[in-house]
Amino acid sequence: MSIRKIIHIDMDAFFASVEQRDNPDLRGKPVAVGGSSQRGVVAAASYEARKFGVHSAMPSVTAFKRCPEIIFVKPHFEVYTAVSKQIRTIFHEYTDLVEPLSLDEAYLDVTSNKKGMPSATLIAKEIRQRIKTETQLTASAGISINKFLAKIASDQDKPDGLFLIPPEKAEAFVETLPIHKFHGIGKVTTKKMHDMGINSGADLKQWELSKLMKIFGKSGRYYYNIARAIDERNVEPNRPRKSIAAENTFETDLATFDEMMVELEEIGEVVFNRMKKVEGVGRTLTLKLKYSDFKQITRSKTLVNNFDNLKLILEITRELLLQCDIEINPVRLLGLSVSNLAEKDLSSGDQLTLEF
Repeated sequence: MSIRKIIHIDMDAFFASVEQRDNPDLRGKPVAVGGSSQRGVVAAASYEARKFGVHSAMPSVTAFKRCPEIIFVKPHFEVYTAVSKQIRTIFHEYTDLVEPLSLDEAYLDVTSNKKGMPSATLIAKEIRQRIKTETQLTASAGISINKFLAKIASDQDKPDGLFLIPPEKAEAFVETLPIHKFHGIGKVTTKKMHDMGINSGADLKQWELSKLMKIFGKSGRYYYNIARAIDERNVEPNRPRKSIAAENTFETDLATFDEMMVELEEIGEVVFNRMKKVEGVGRTLTLKLKYSDFKQITRSKTLVNNFDNLKLILEITRELLLQCDIEINPVRLLGLSVSNLAEKDLSSGDQLTLEF
C-alpha cells in the first residue's frame, strides 16, 4: 500500500480577510462579515475579533457585547467567489486531484504532481507563497498521508501556518490529540465520548470495533480507523454535491402562514435556480424553521420521483409548513434545501517510502 501525499489548504478568516485587504481602514481591527442589526448573524470574523470570542453563526447582538468595537461589513460574495477561483487555478497548476470543500478550503492529492516535485511540504510552501503574492491573502496548510490528518494539521498553526504530520509520527500524533479536535466528531459525540471516558485518541484506540459500531453505528468504523491514523478516502475532484439550500433571517418575526409562504416562495425560487445551475434534481425537500426563541426544527418529505420544478417544490413546502407550530410561535428564520441529488439526465501491497 503506497503512502499518499495529501495537502489541506485553508484560507485564514477568508471573508473577513478579503474585506480587510480591500479596505485598508479595516486592517488590524476586529471585523465581522454579516448583518449588524438586532437580527443579524456573523458570517465570518477576523482574527482580531476572534480574540474576543466572536465567531461565525453568532448573533450580532452577542458579538457586540463581546467586542463593542467590532466593525460589521456587508458580505461581497461575488468577490469571495472570484478570489476562490483565482486560488483554485493555482491548485490546478500542481495537480488535477483537487477537492474543494467550500470557497476557502480544499484537499489536494500531490502524490503524483504536475511539476514532478518530490516533497509535499515544498509544494504546500510554494502554493501558500503563490496565494500571498497573487491575492495578498494568507493560507494555512496541513500535510500528511490522508485527508483526516491533513485537515487536522492545517488547524495546528493558524493563521498563516504550515504543519506536517509525517507517516512515521501519524499514529502517535493521533494518540495525543484531544477528542474535541478530531475532525468528524462533533459536540454531541464529544460529550458522549467524554461520558464514556474517551478524552483522547489513545483512549479511543482502546475500544474494540464491534463496541464502537454498537454504540455509534456506521460511524463507529470511522472512529476506530482514525484512532489508528487510518483514512482511506480519496481526494475527489468531482465529489457530488449532497444538497442545495437557501435560507433567510428576518428583521421582524413572521407571525402568519401567508407571510411565511411569501418568503418561502422567494427562497424556493433561489433553491430551484441553483438546482438548474448545477443541472441537478433531488428527491428530498427539507423545511428549516427557527422560532423567535431560537428553537429550531426541520420537516422533510422524500418523493419517489424528483423535485424537478418550482411548482412542486412550493406545493410540498406549503404541506411541510402546515405541519409546524406557527400559530403561537413567531418565526425568525426560514430555509429550504433539496437533497438526495442526482444529475438531471438519469438515462444513463508494498509500502513505499516517499519524501515529505
